[in-house]
Amino acid sequence: MTRYESAKEIYAKLGVDTDAAIEKCMQIPVSLHCWQGDDVTGFDHDGPLTGGIQTTGNYPGKARTPEELLADMDKAMSLMPGKKKINVHACYAIFEDGEFVDRDKLEPKHFQKWVDFAKERGMGLDFNPTFFSHPMVKDGLTLSSPDEEVRKFWIEHGKACIRISQYFAEQTGIPCVMNIWIGDGFKDVPADRMGPRVRYKESIDAILAEPFDTNLVKPCVESKVFGIGVEAYTVGSAEFSLSYAAMNKDKCLPLMDNGHYHPTEVVSDKIPALLTFFPEIALHVTRPIRWDSDHVVLFDDETKEIAQEIVRCEGGIERTYIALDYFDASINRISAWVTGFRSFQKALLNALCTPSAMLKELQDTNQMSKKMVMMEECKTLPIGDIWEEYCNRCGVAAEGWFDDVAKYEEEVLSKRA
Repeated sequence: MTRYESAKEIYAKLGVDTDAAIEKCMQIPVSLHCWQGDDVTGFDHDGPLTGGIQTTGNYPGKARTPEELLADMDKAMSLMPGKKKINVHACYAIFEDGEFVDRDKLEPKHFQKWVDFAKERGMGLDFNPTFFSHPMVKDGLTLSSPDEEVRKFWIEHGKACIRISQYFAEQTGIPCVMNIWIGDGFKDVPADRMGPRVRYKESIDAILAEPFDTNLVKPCVESKVFGIGVEAYTVGSAEFSLSYAAMNKDKCLPLMDNGHYHPTEVVSDKIPALLTFFPEIALHVTRPIRWDSDHVVLFDDETKEIAQEIVRCEGGIERTYIALDYFDASINRISAWVTGFRSFQKALLNALCTPSAMLKELQDTNQMSKKMVMMEECKTLPIGDIWEEYCNRCGVAAEGWFDDVAKYEEEVLSKRA
């Protein structure tokens, strides 16, 4: 008997069909963010990140061109099991033949290479307007600025991104999640908290007035608790973003990034709350350490619990759009991509192999002592053997994959200046 067959029998005693769990896990798309490959640099500007975010580290081998970034993504994805989408920021527009347009004038053609790349691999695309690292971020503000010219520029950028998202969905046949996040805020205590939020609301209204098919484009609003240089106040707070999505649920989803809350808040507890009221929600899965530090996702407690809630909530798998969001420049970037993606895949598989129906029945019948015992025993079930089988069926190595990354670093990354 193989280790998988033995583990399968153990899970079967708890009512879990591991073959079905593996098949289900293979069908859950997770969106892979392009910005891990080049530290959120993009292709439309020079200079450092600005607007409340930053990367740390200077590990050699960063992608410098679209060709290098796409090649690195290909390499990373070859080591990842499971179904993938690709998540692109607007600053990753690819201009050719000396052409350049500013962000308010972006068109689908400036992302055609991303579309071709995704279609050749049978993947969908997600999209993000880039409201940072640009001269039109005035005094740290974009869509909430009191300067009408600034707001108009960024509104036009948002509308352009709606059109691009529609094109992505039409070309790939897969809905495109378009996430609105701004880093607007103040370093110190503001004299007016409401004014910027009223202007932000009006700006989002204007962006979402751009025509789009709600079956194809899934606009989201993402909150944040604070950022570098905006420690005292952020315009797009959790209450603002959730309220906006709730008041516009016919055309806007709430997006939760688990690094964008206070340290004692957990997104896993928020998922069932939102799924009670919203037909669909979106997630950015990251790993905050004391703050929104965007560390590489690991198979840690909160990551596992996020996956558990997606799986055990009624319709949660079908109603939740999952994307990763982290950018670590202190380690091999491909290793970071692969580790994070595999960690969340592992969390999803673990959740699918949890006897949730049995545990729910124990809770509903007030068998709390047994529920506690069973939940603790589930923690030492042989998920590693199921994971190995899952990787084998997906055609990737369950272990030893880092040797492939090290070889790629030696042969490719180390030759980049």
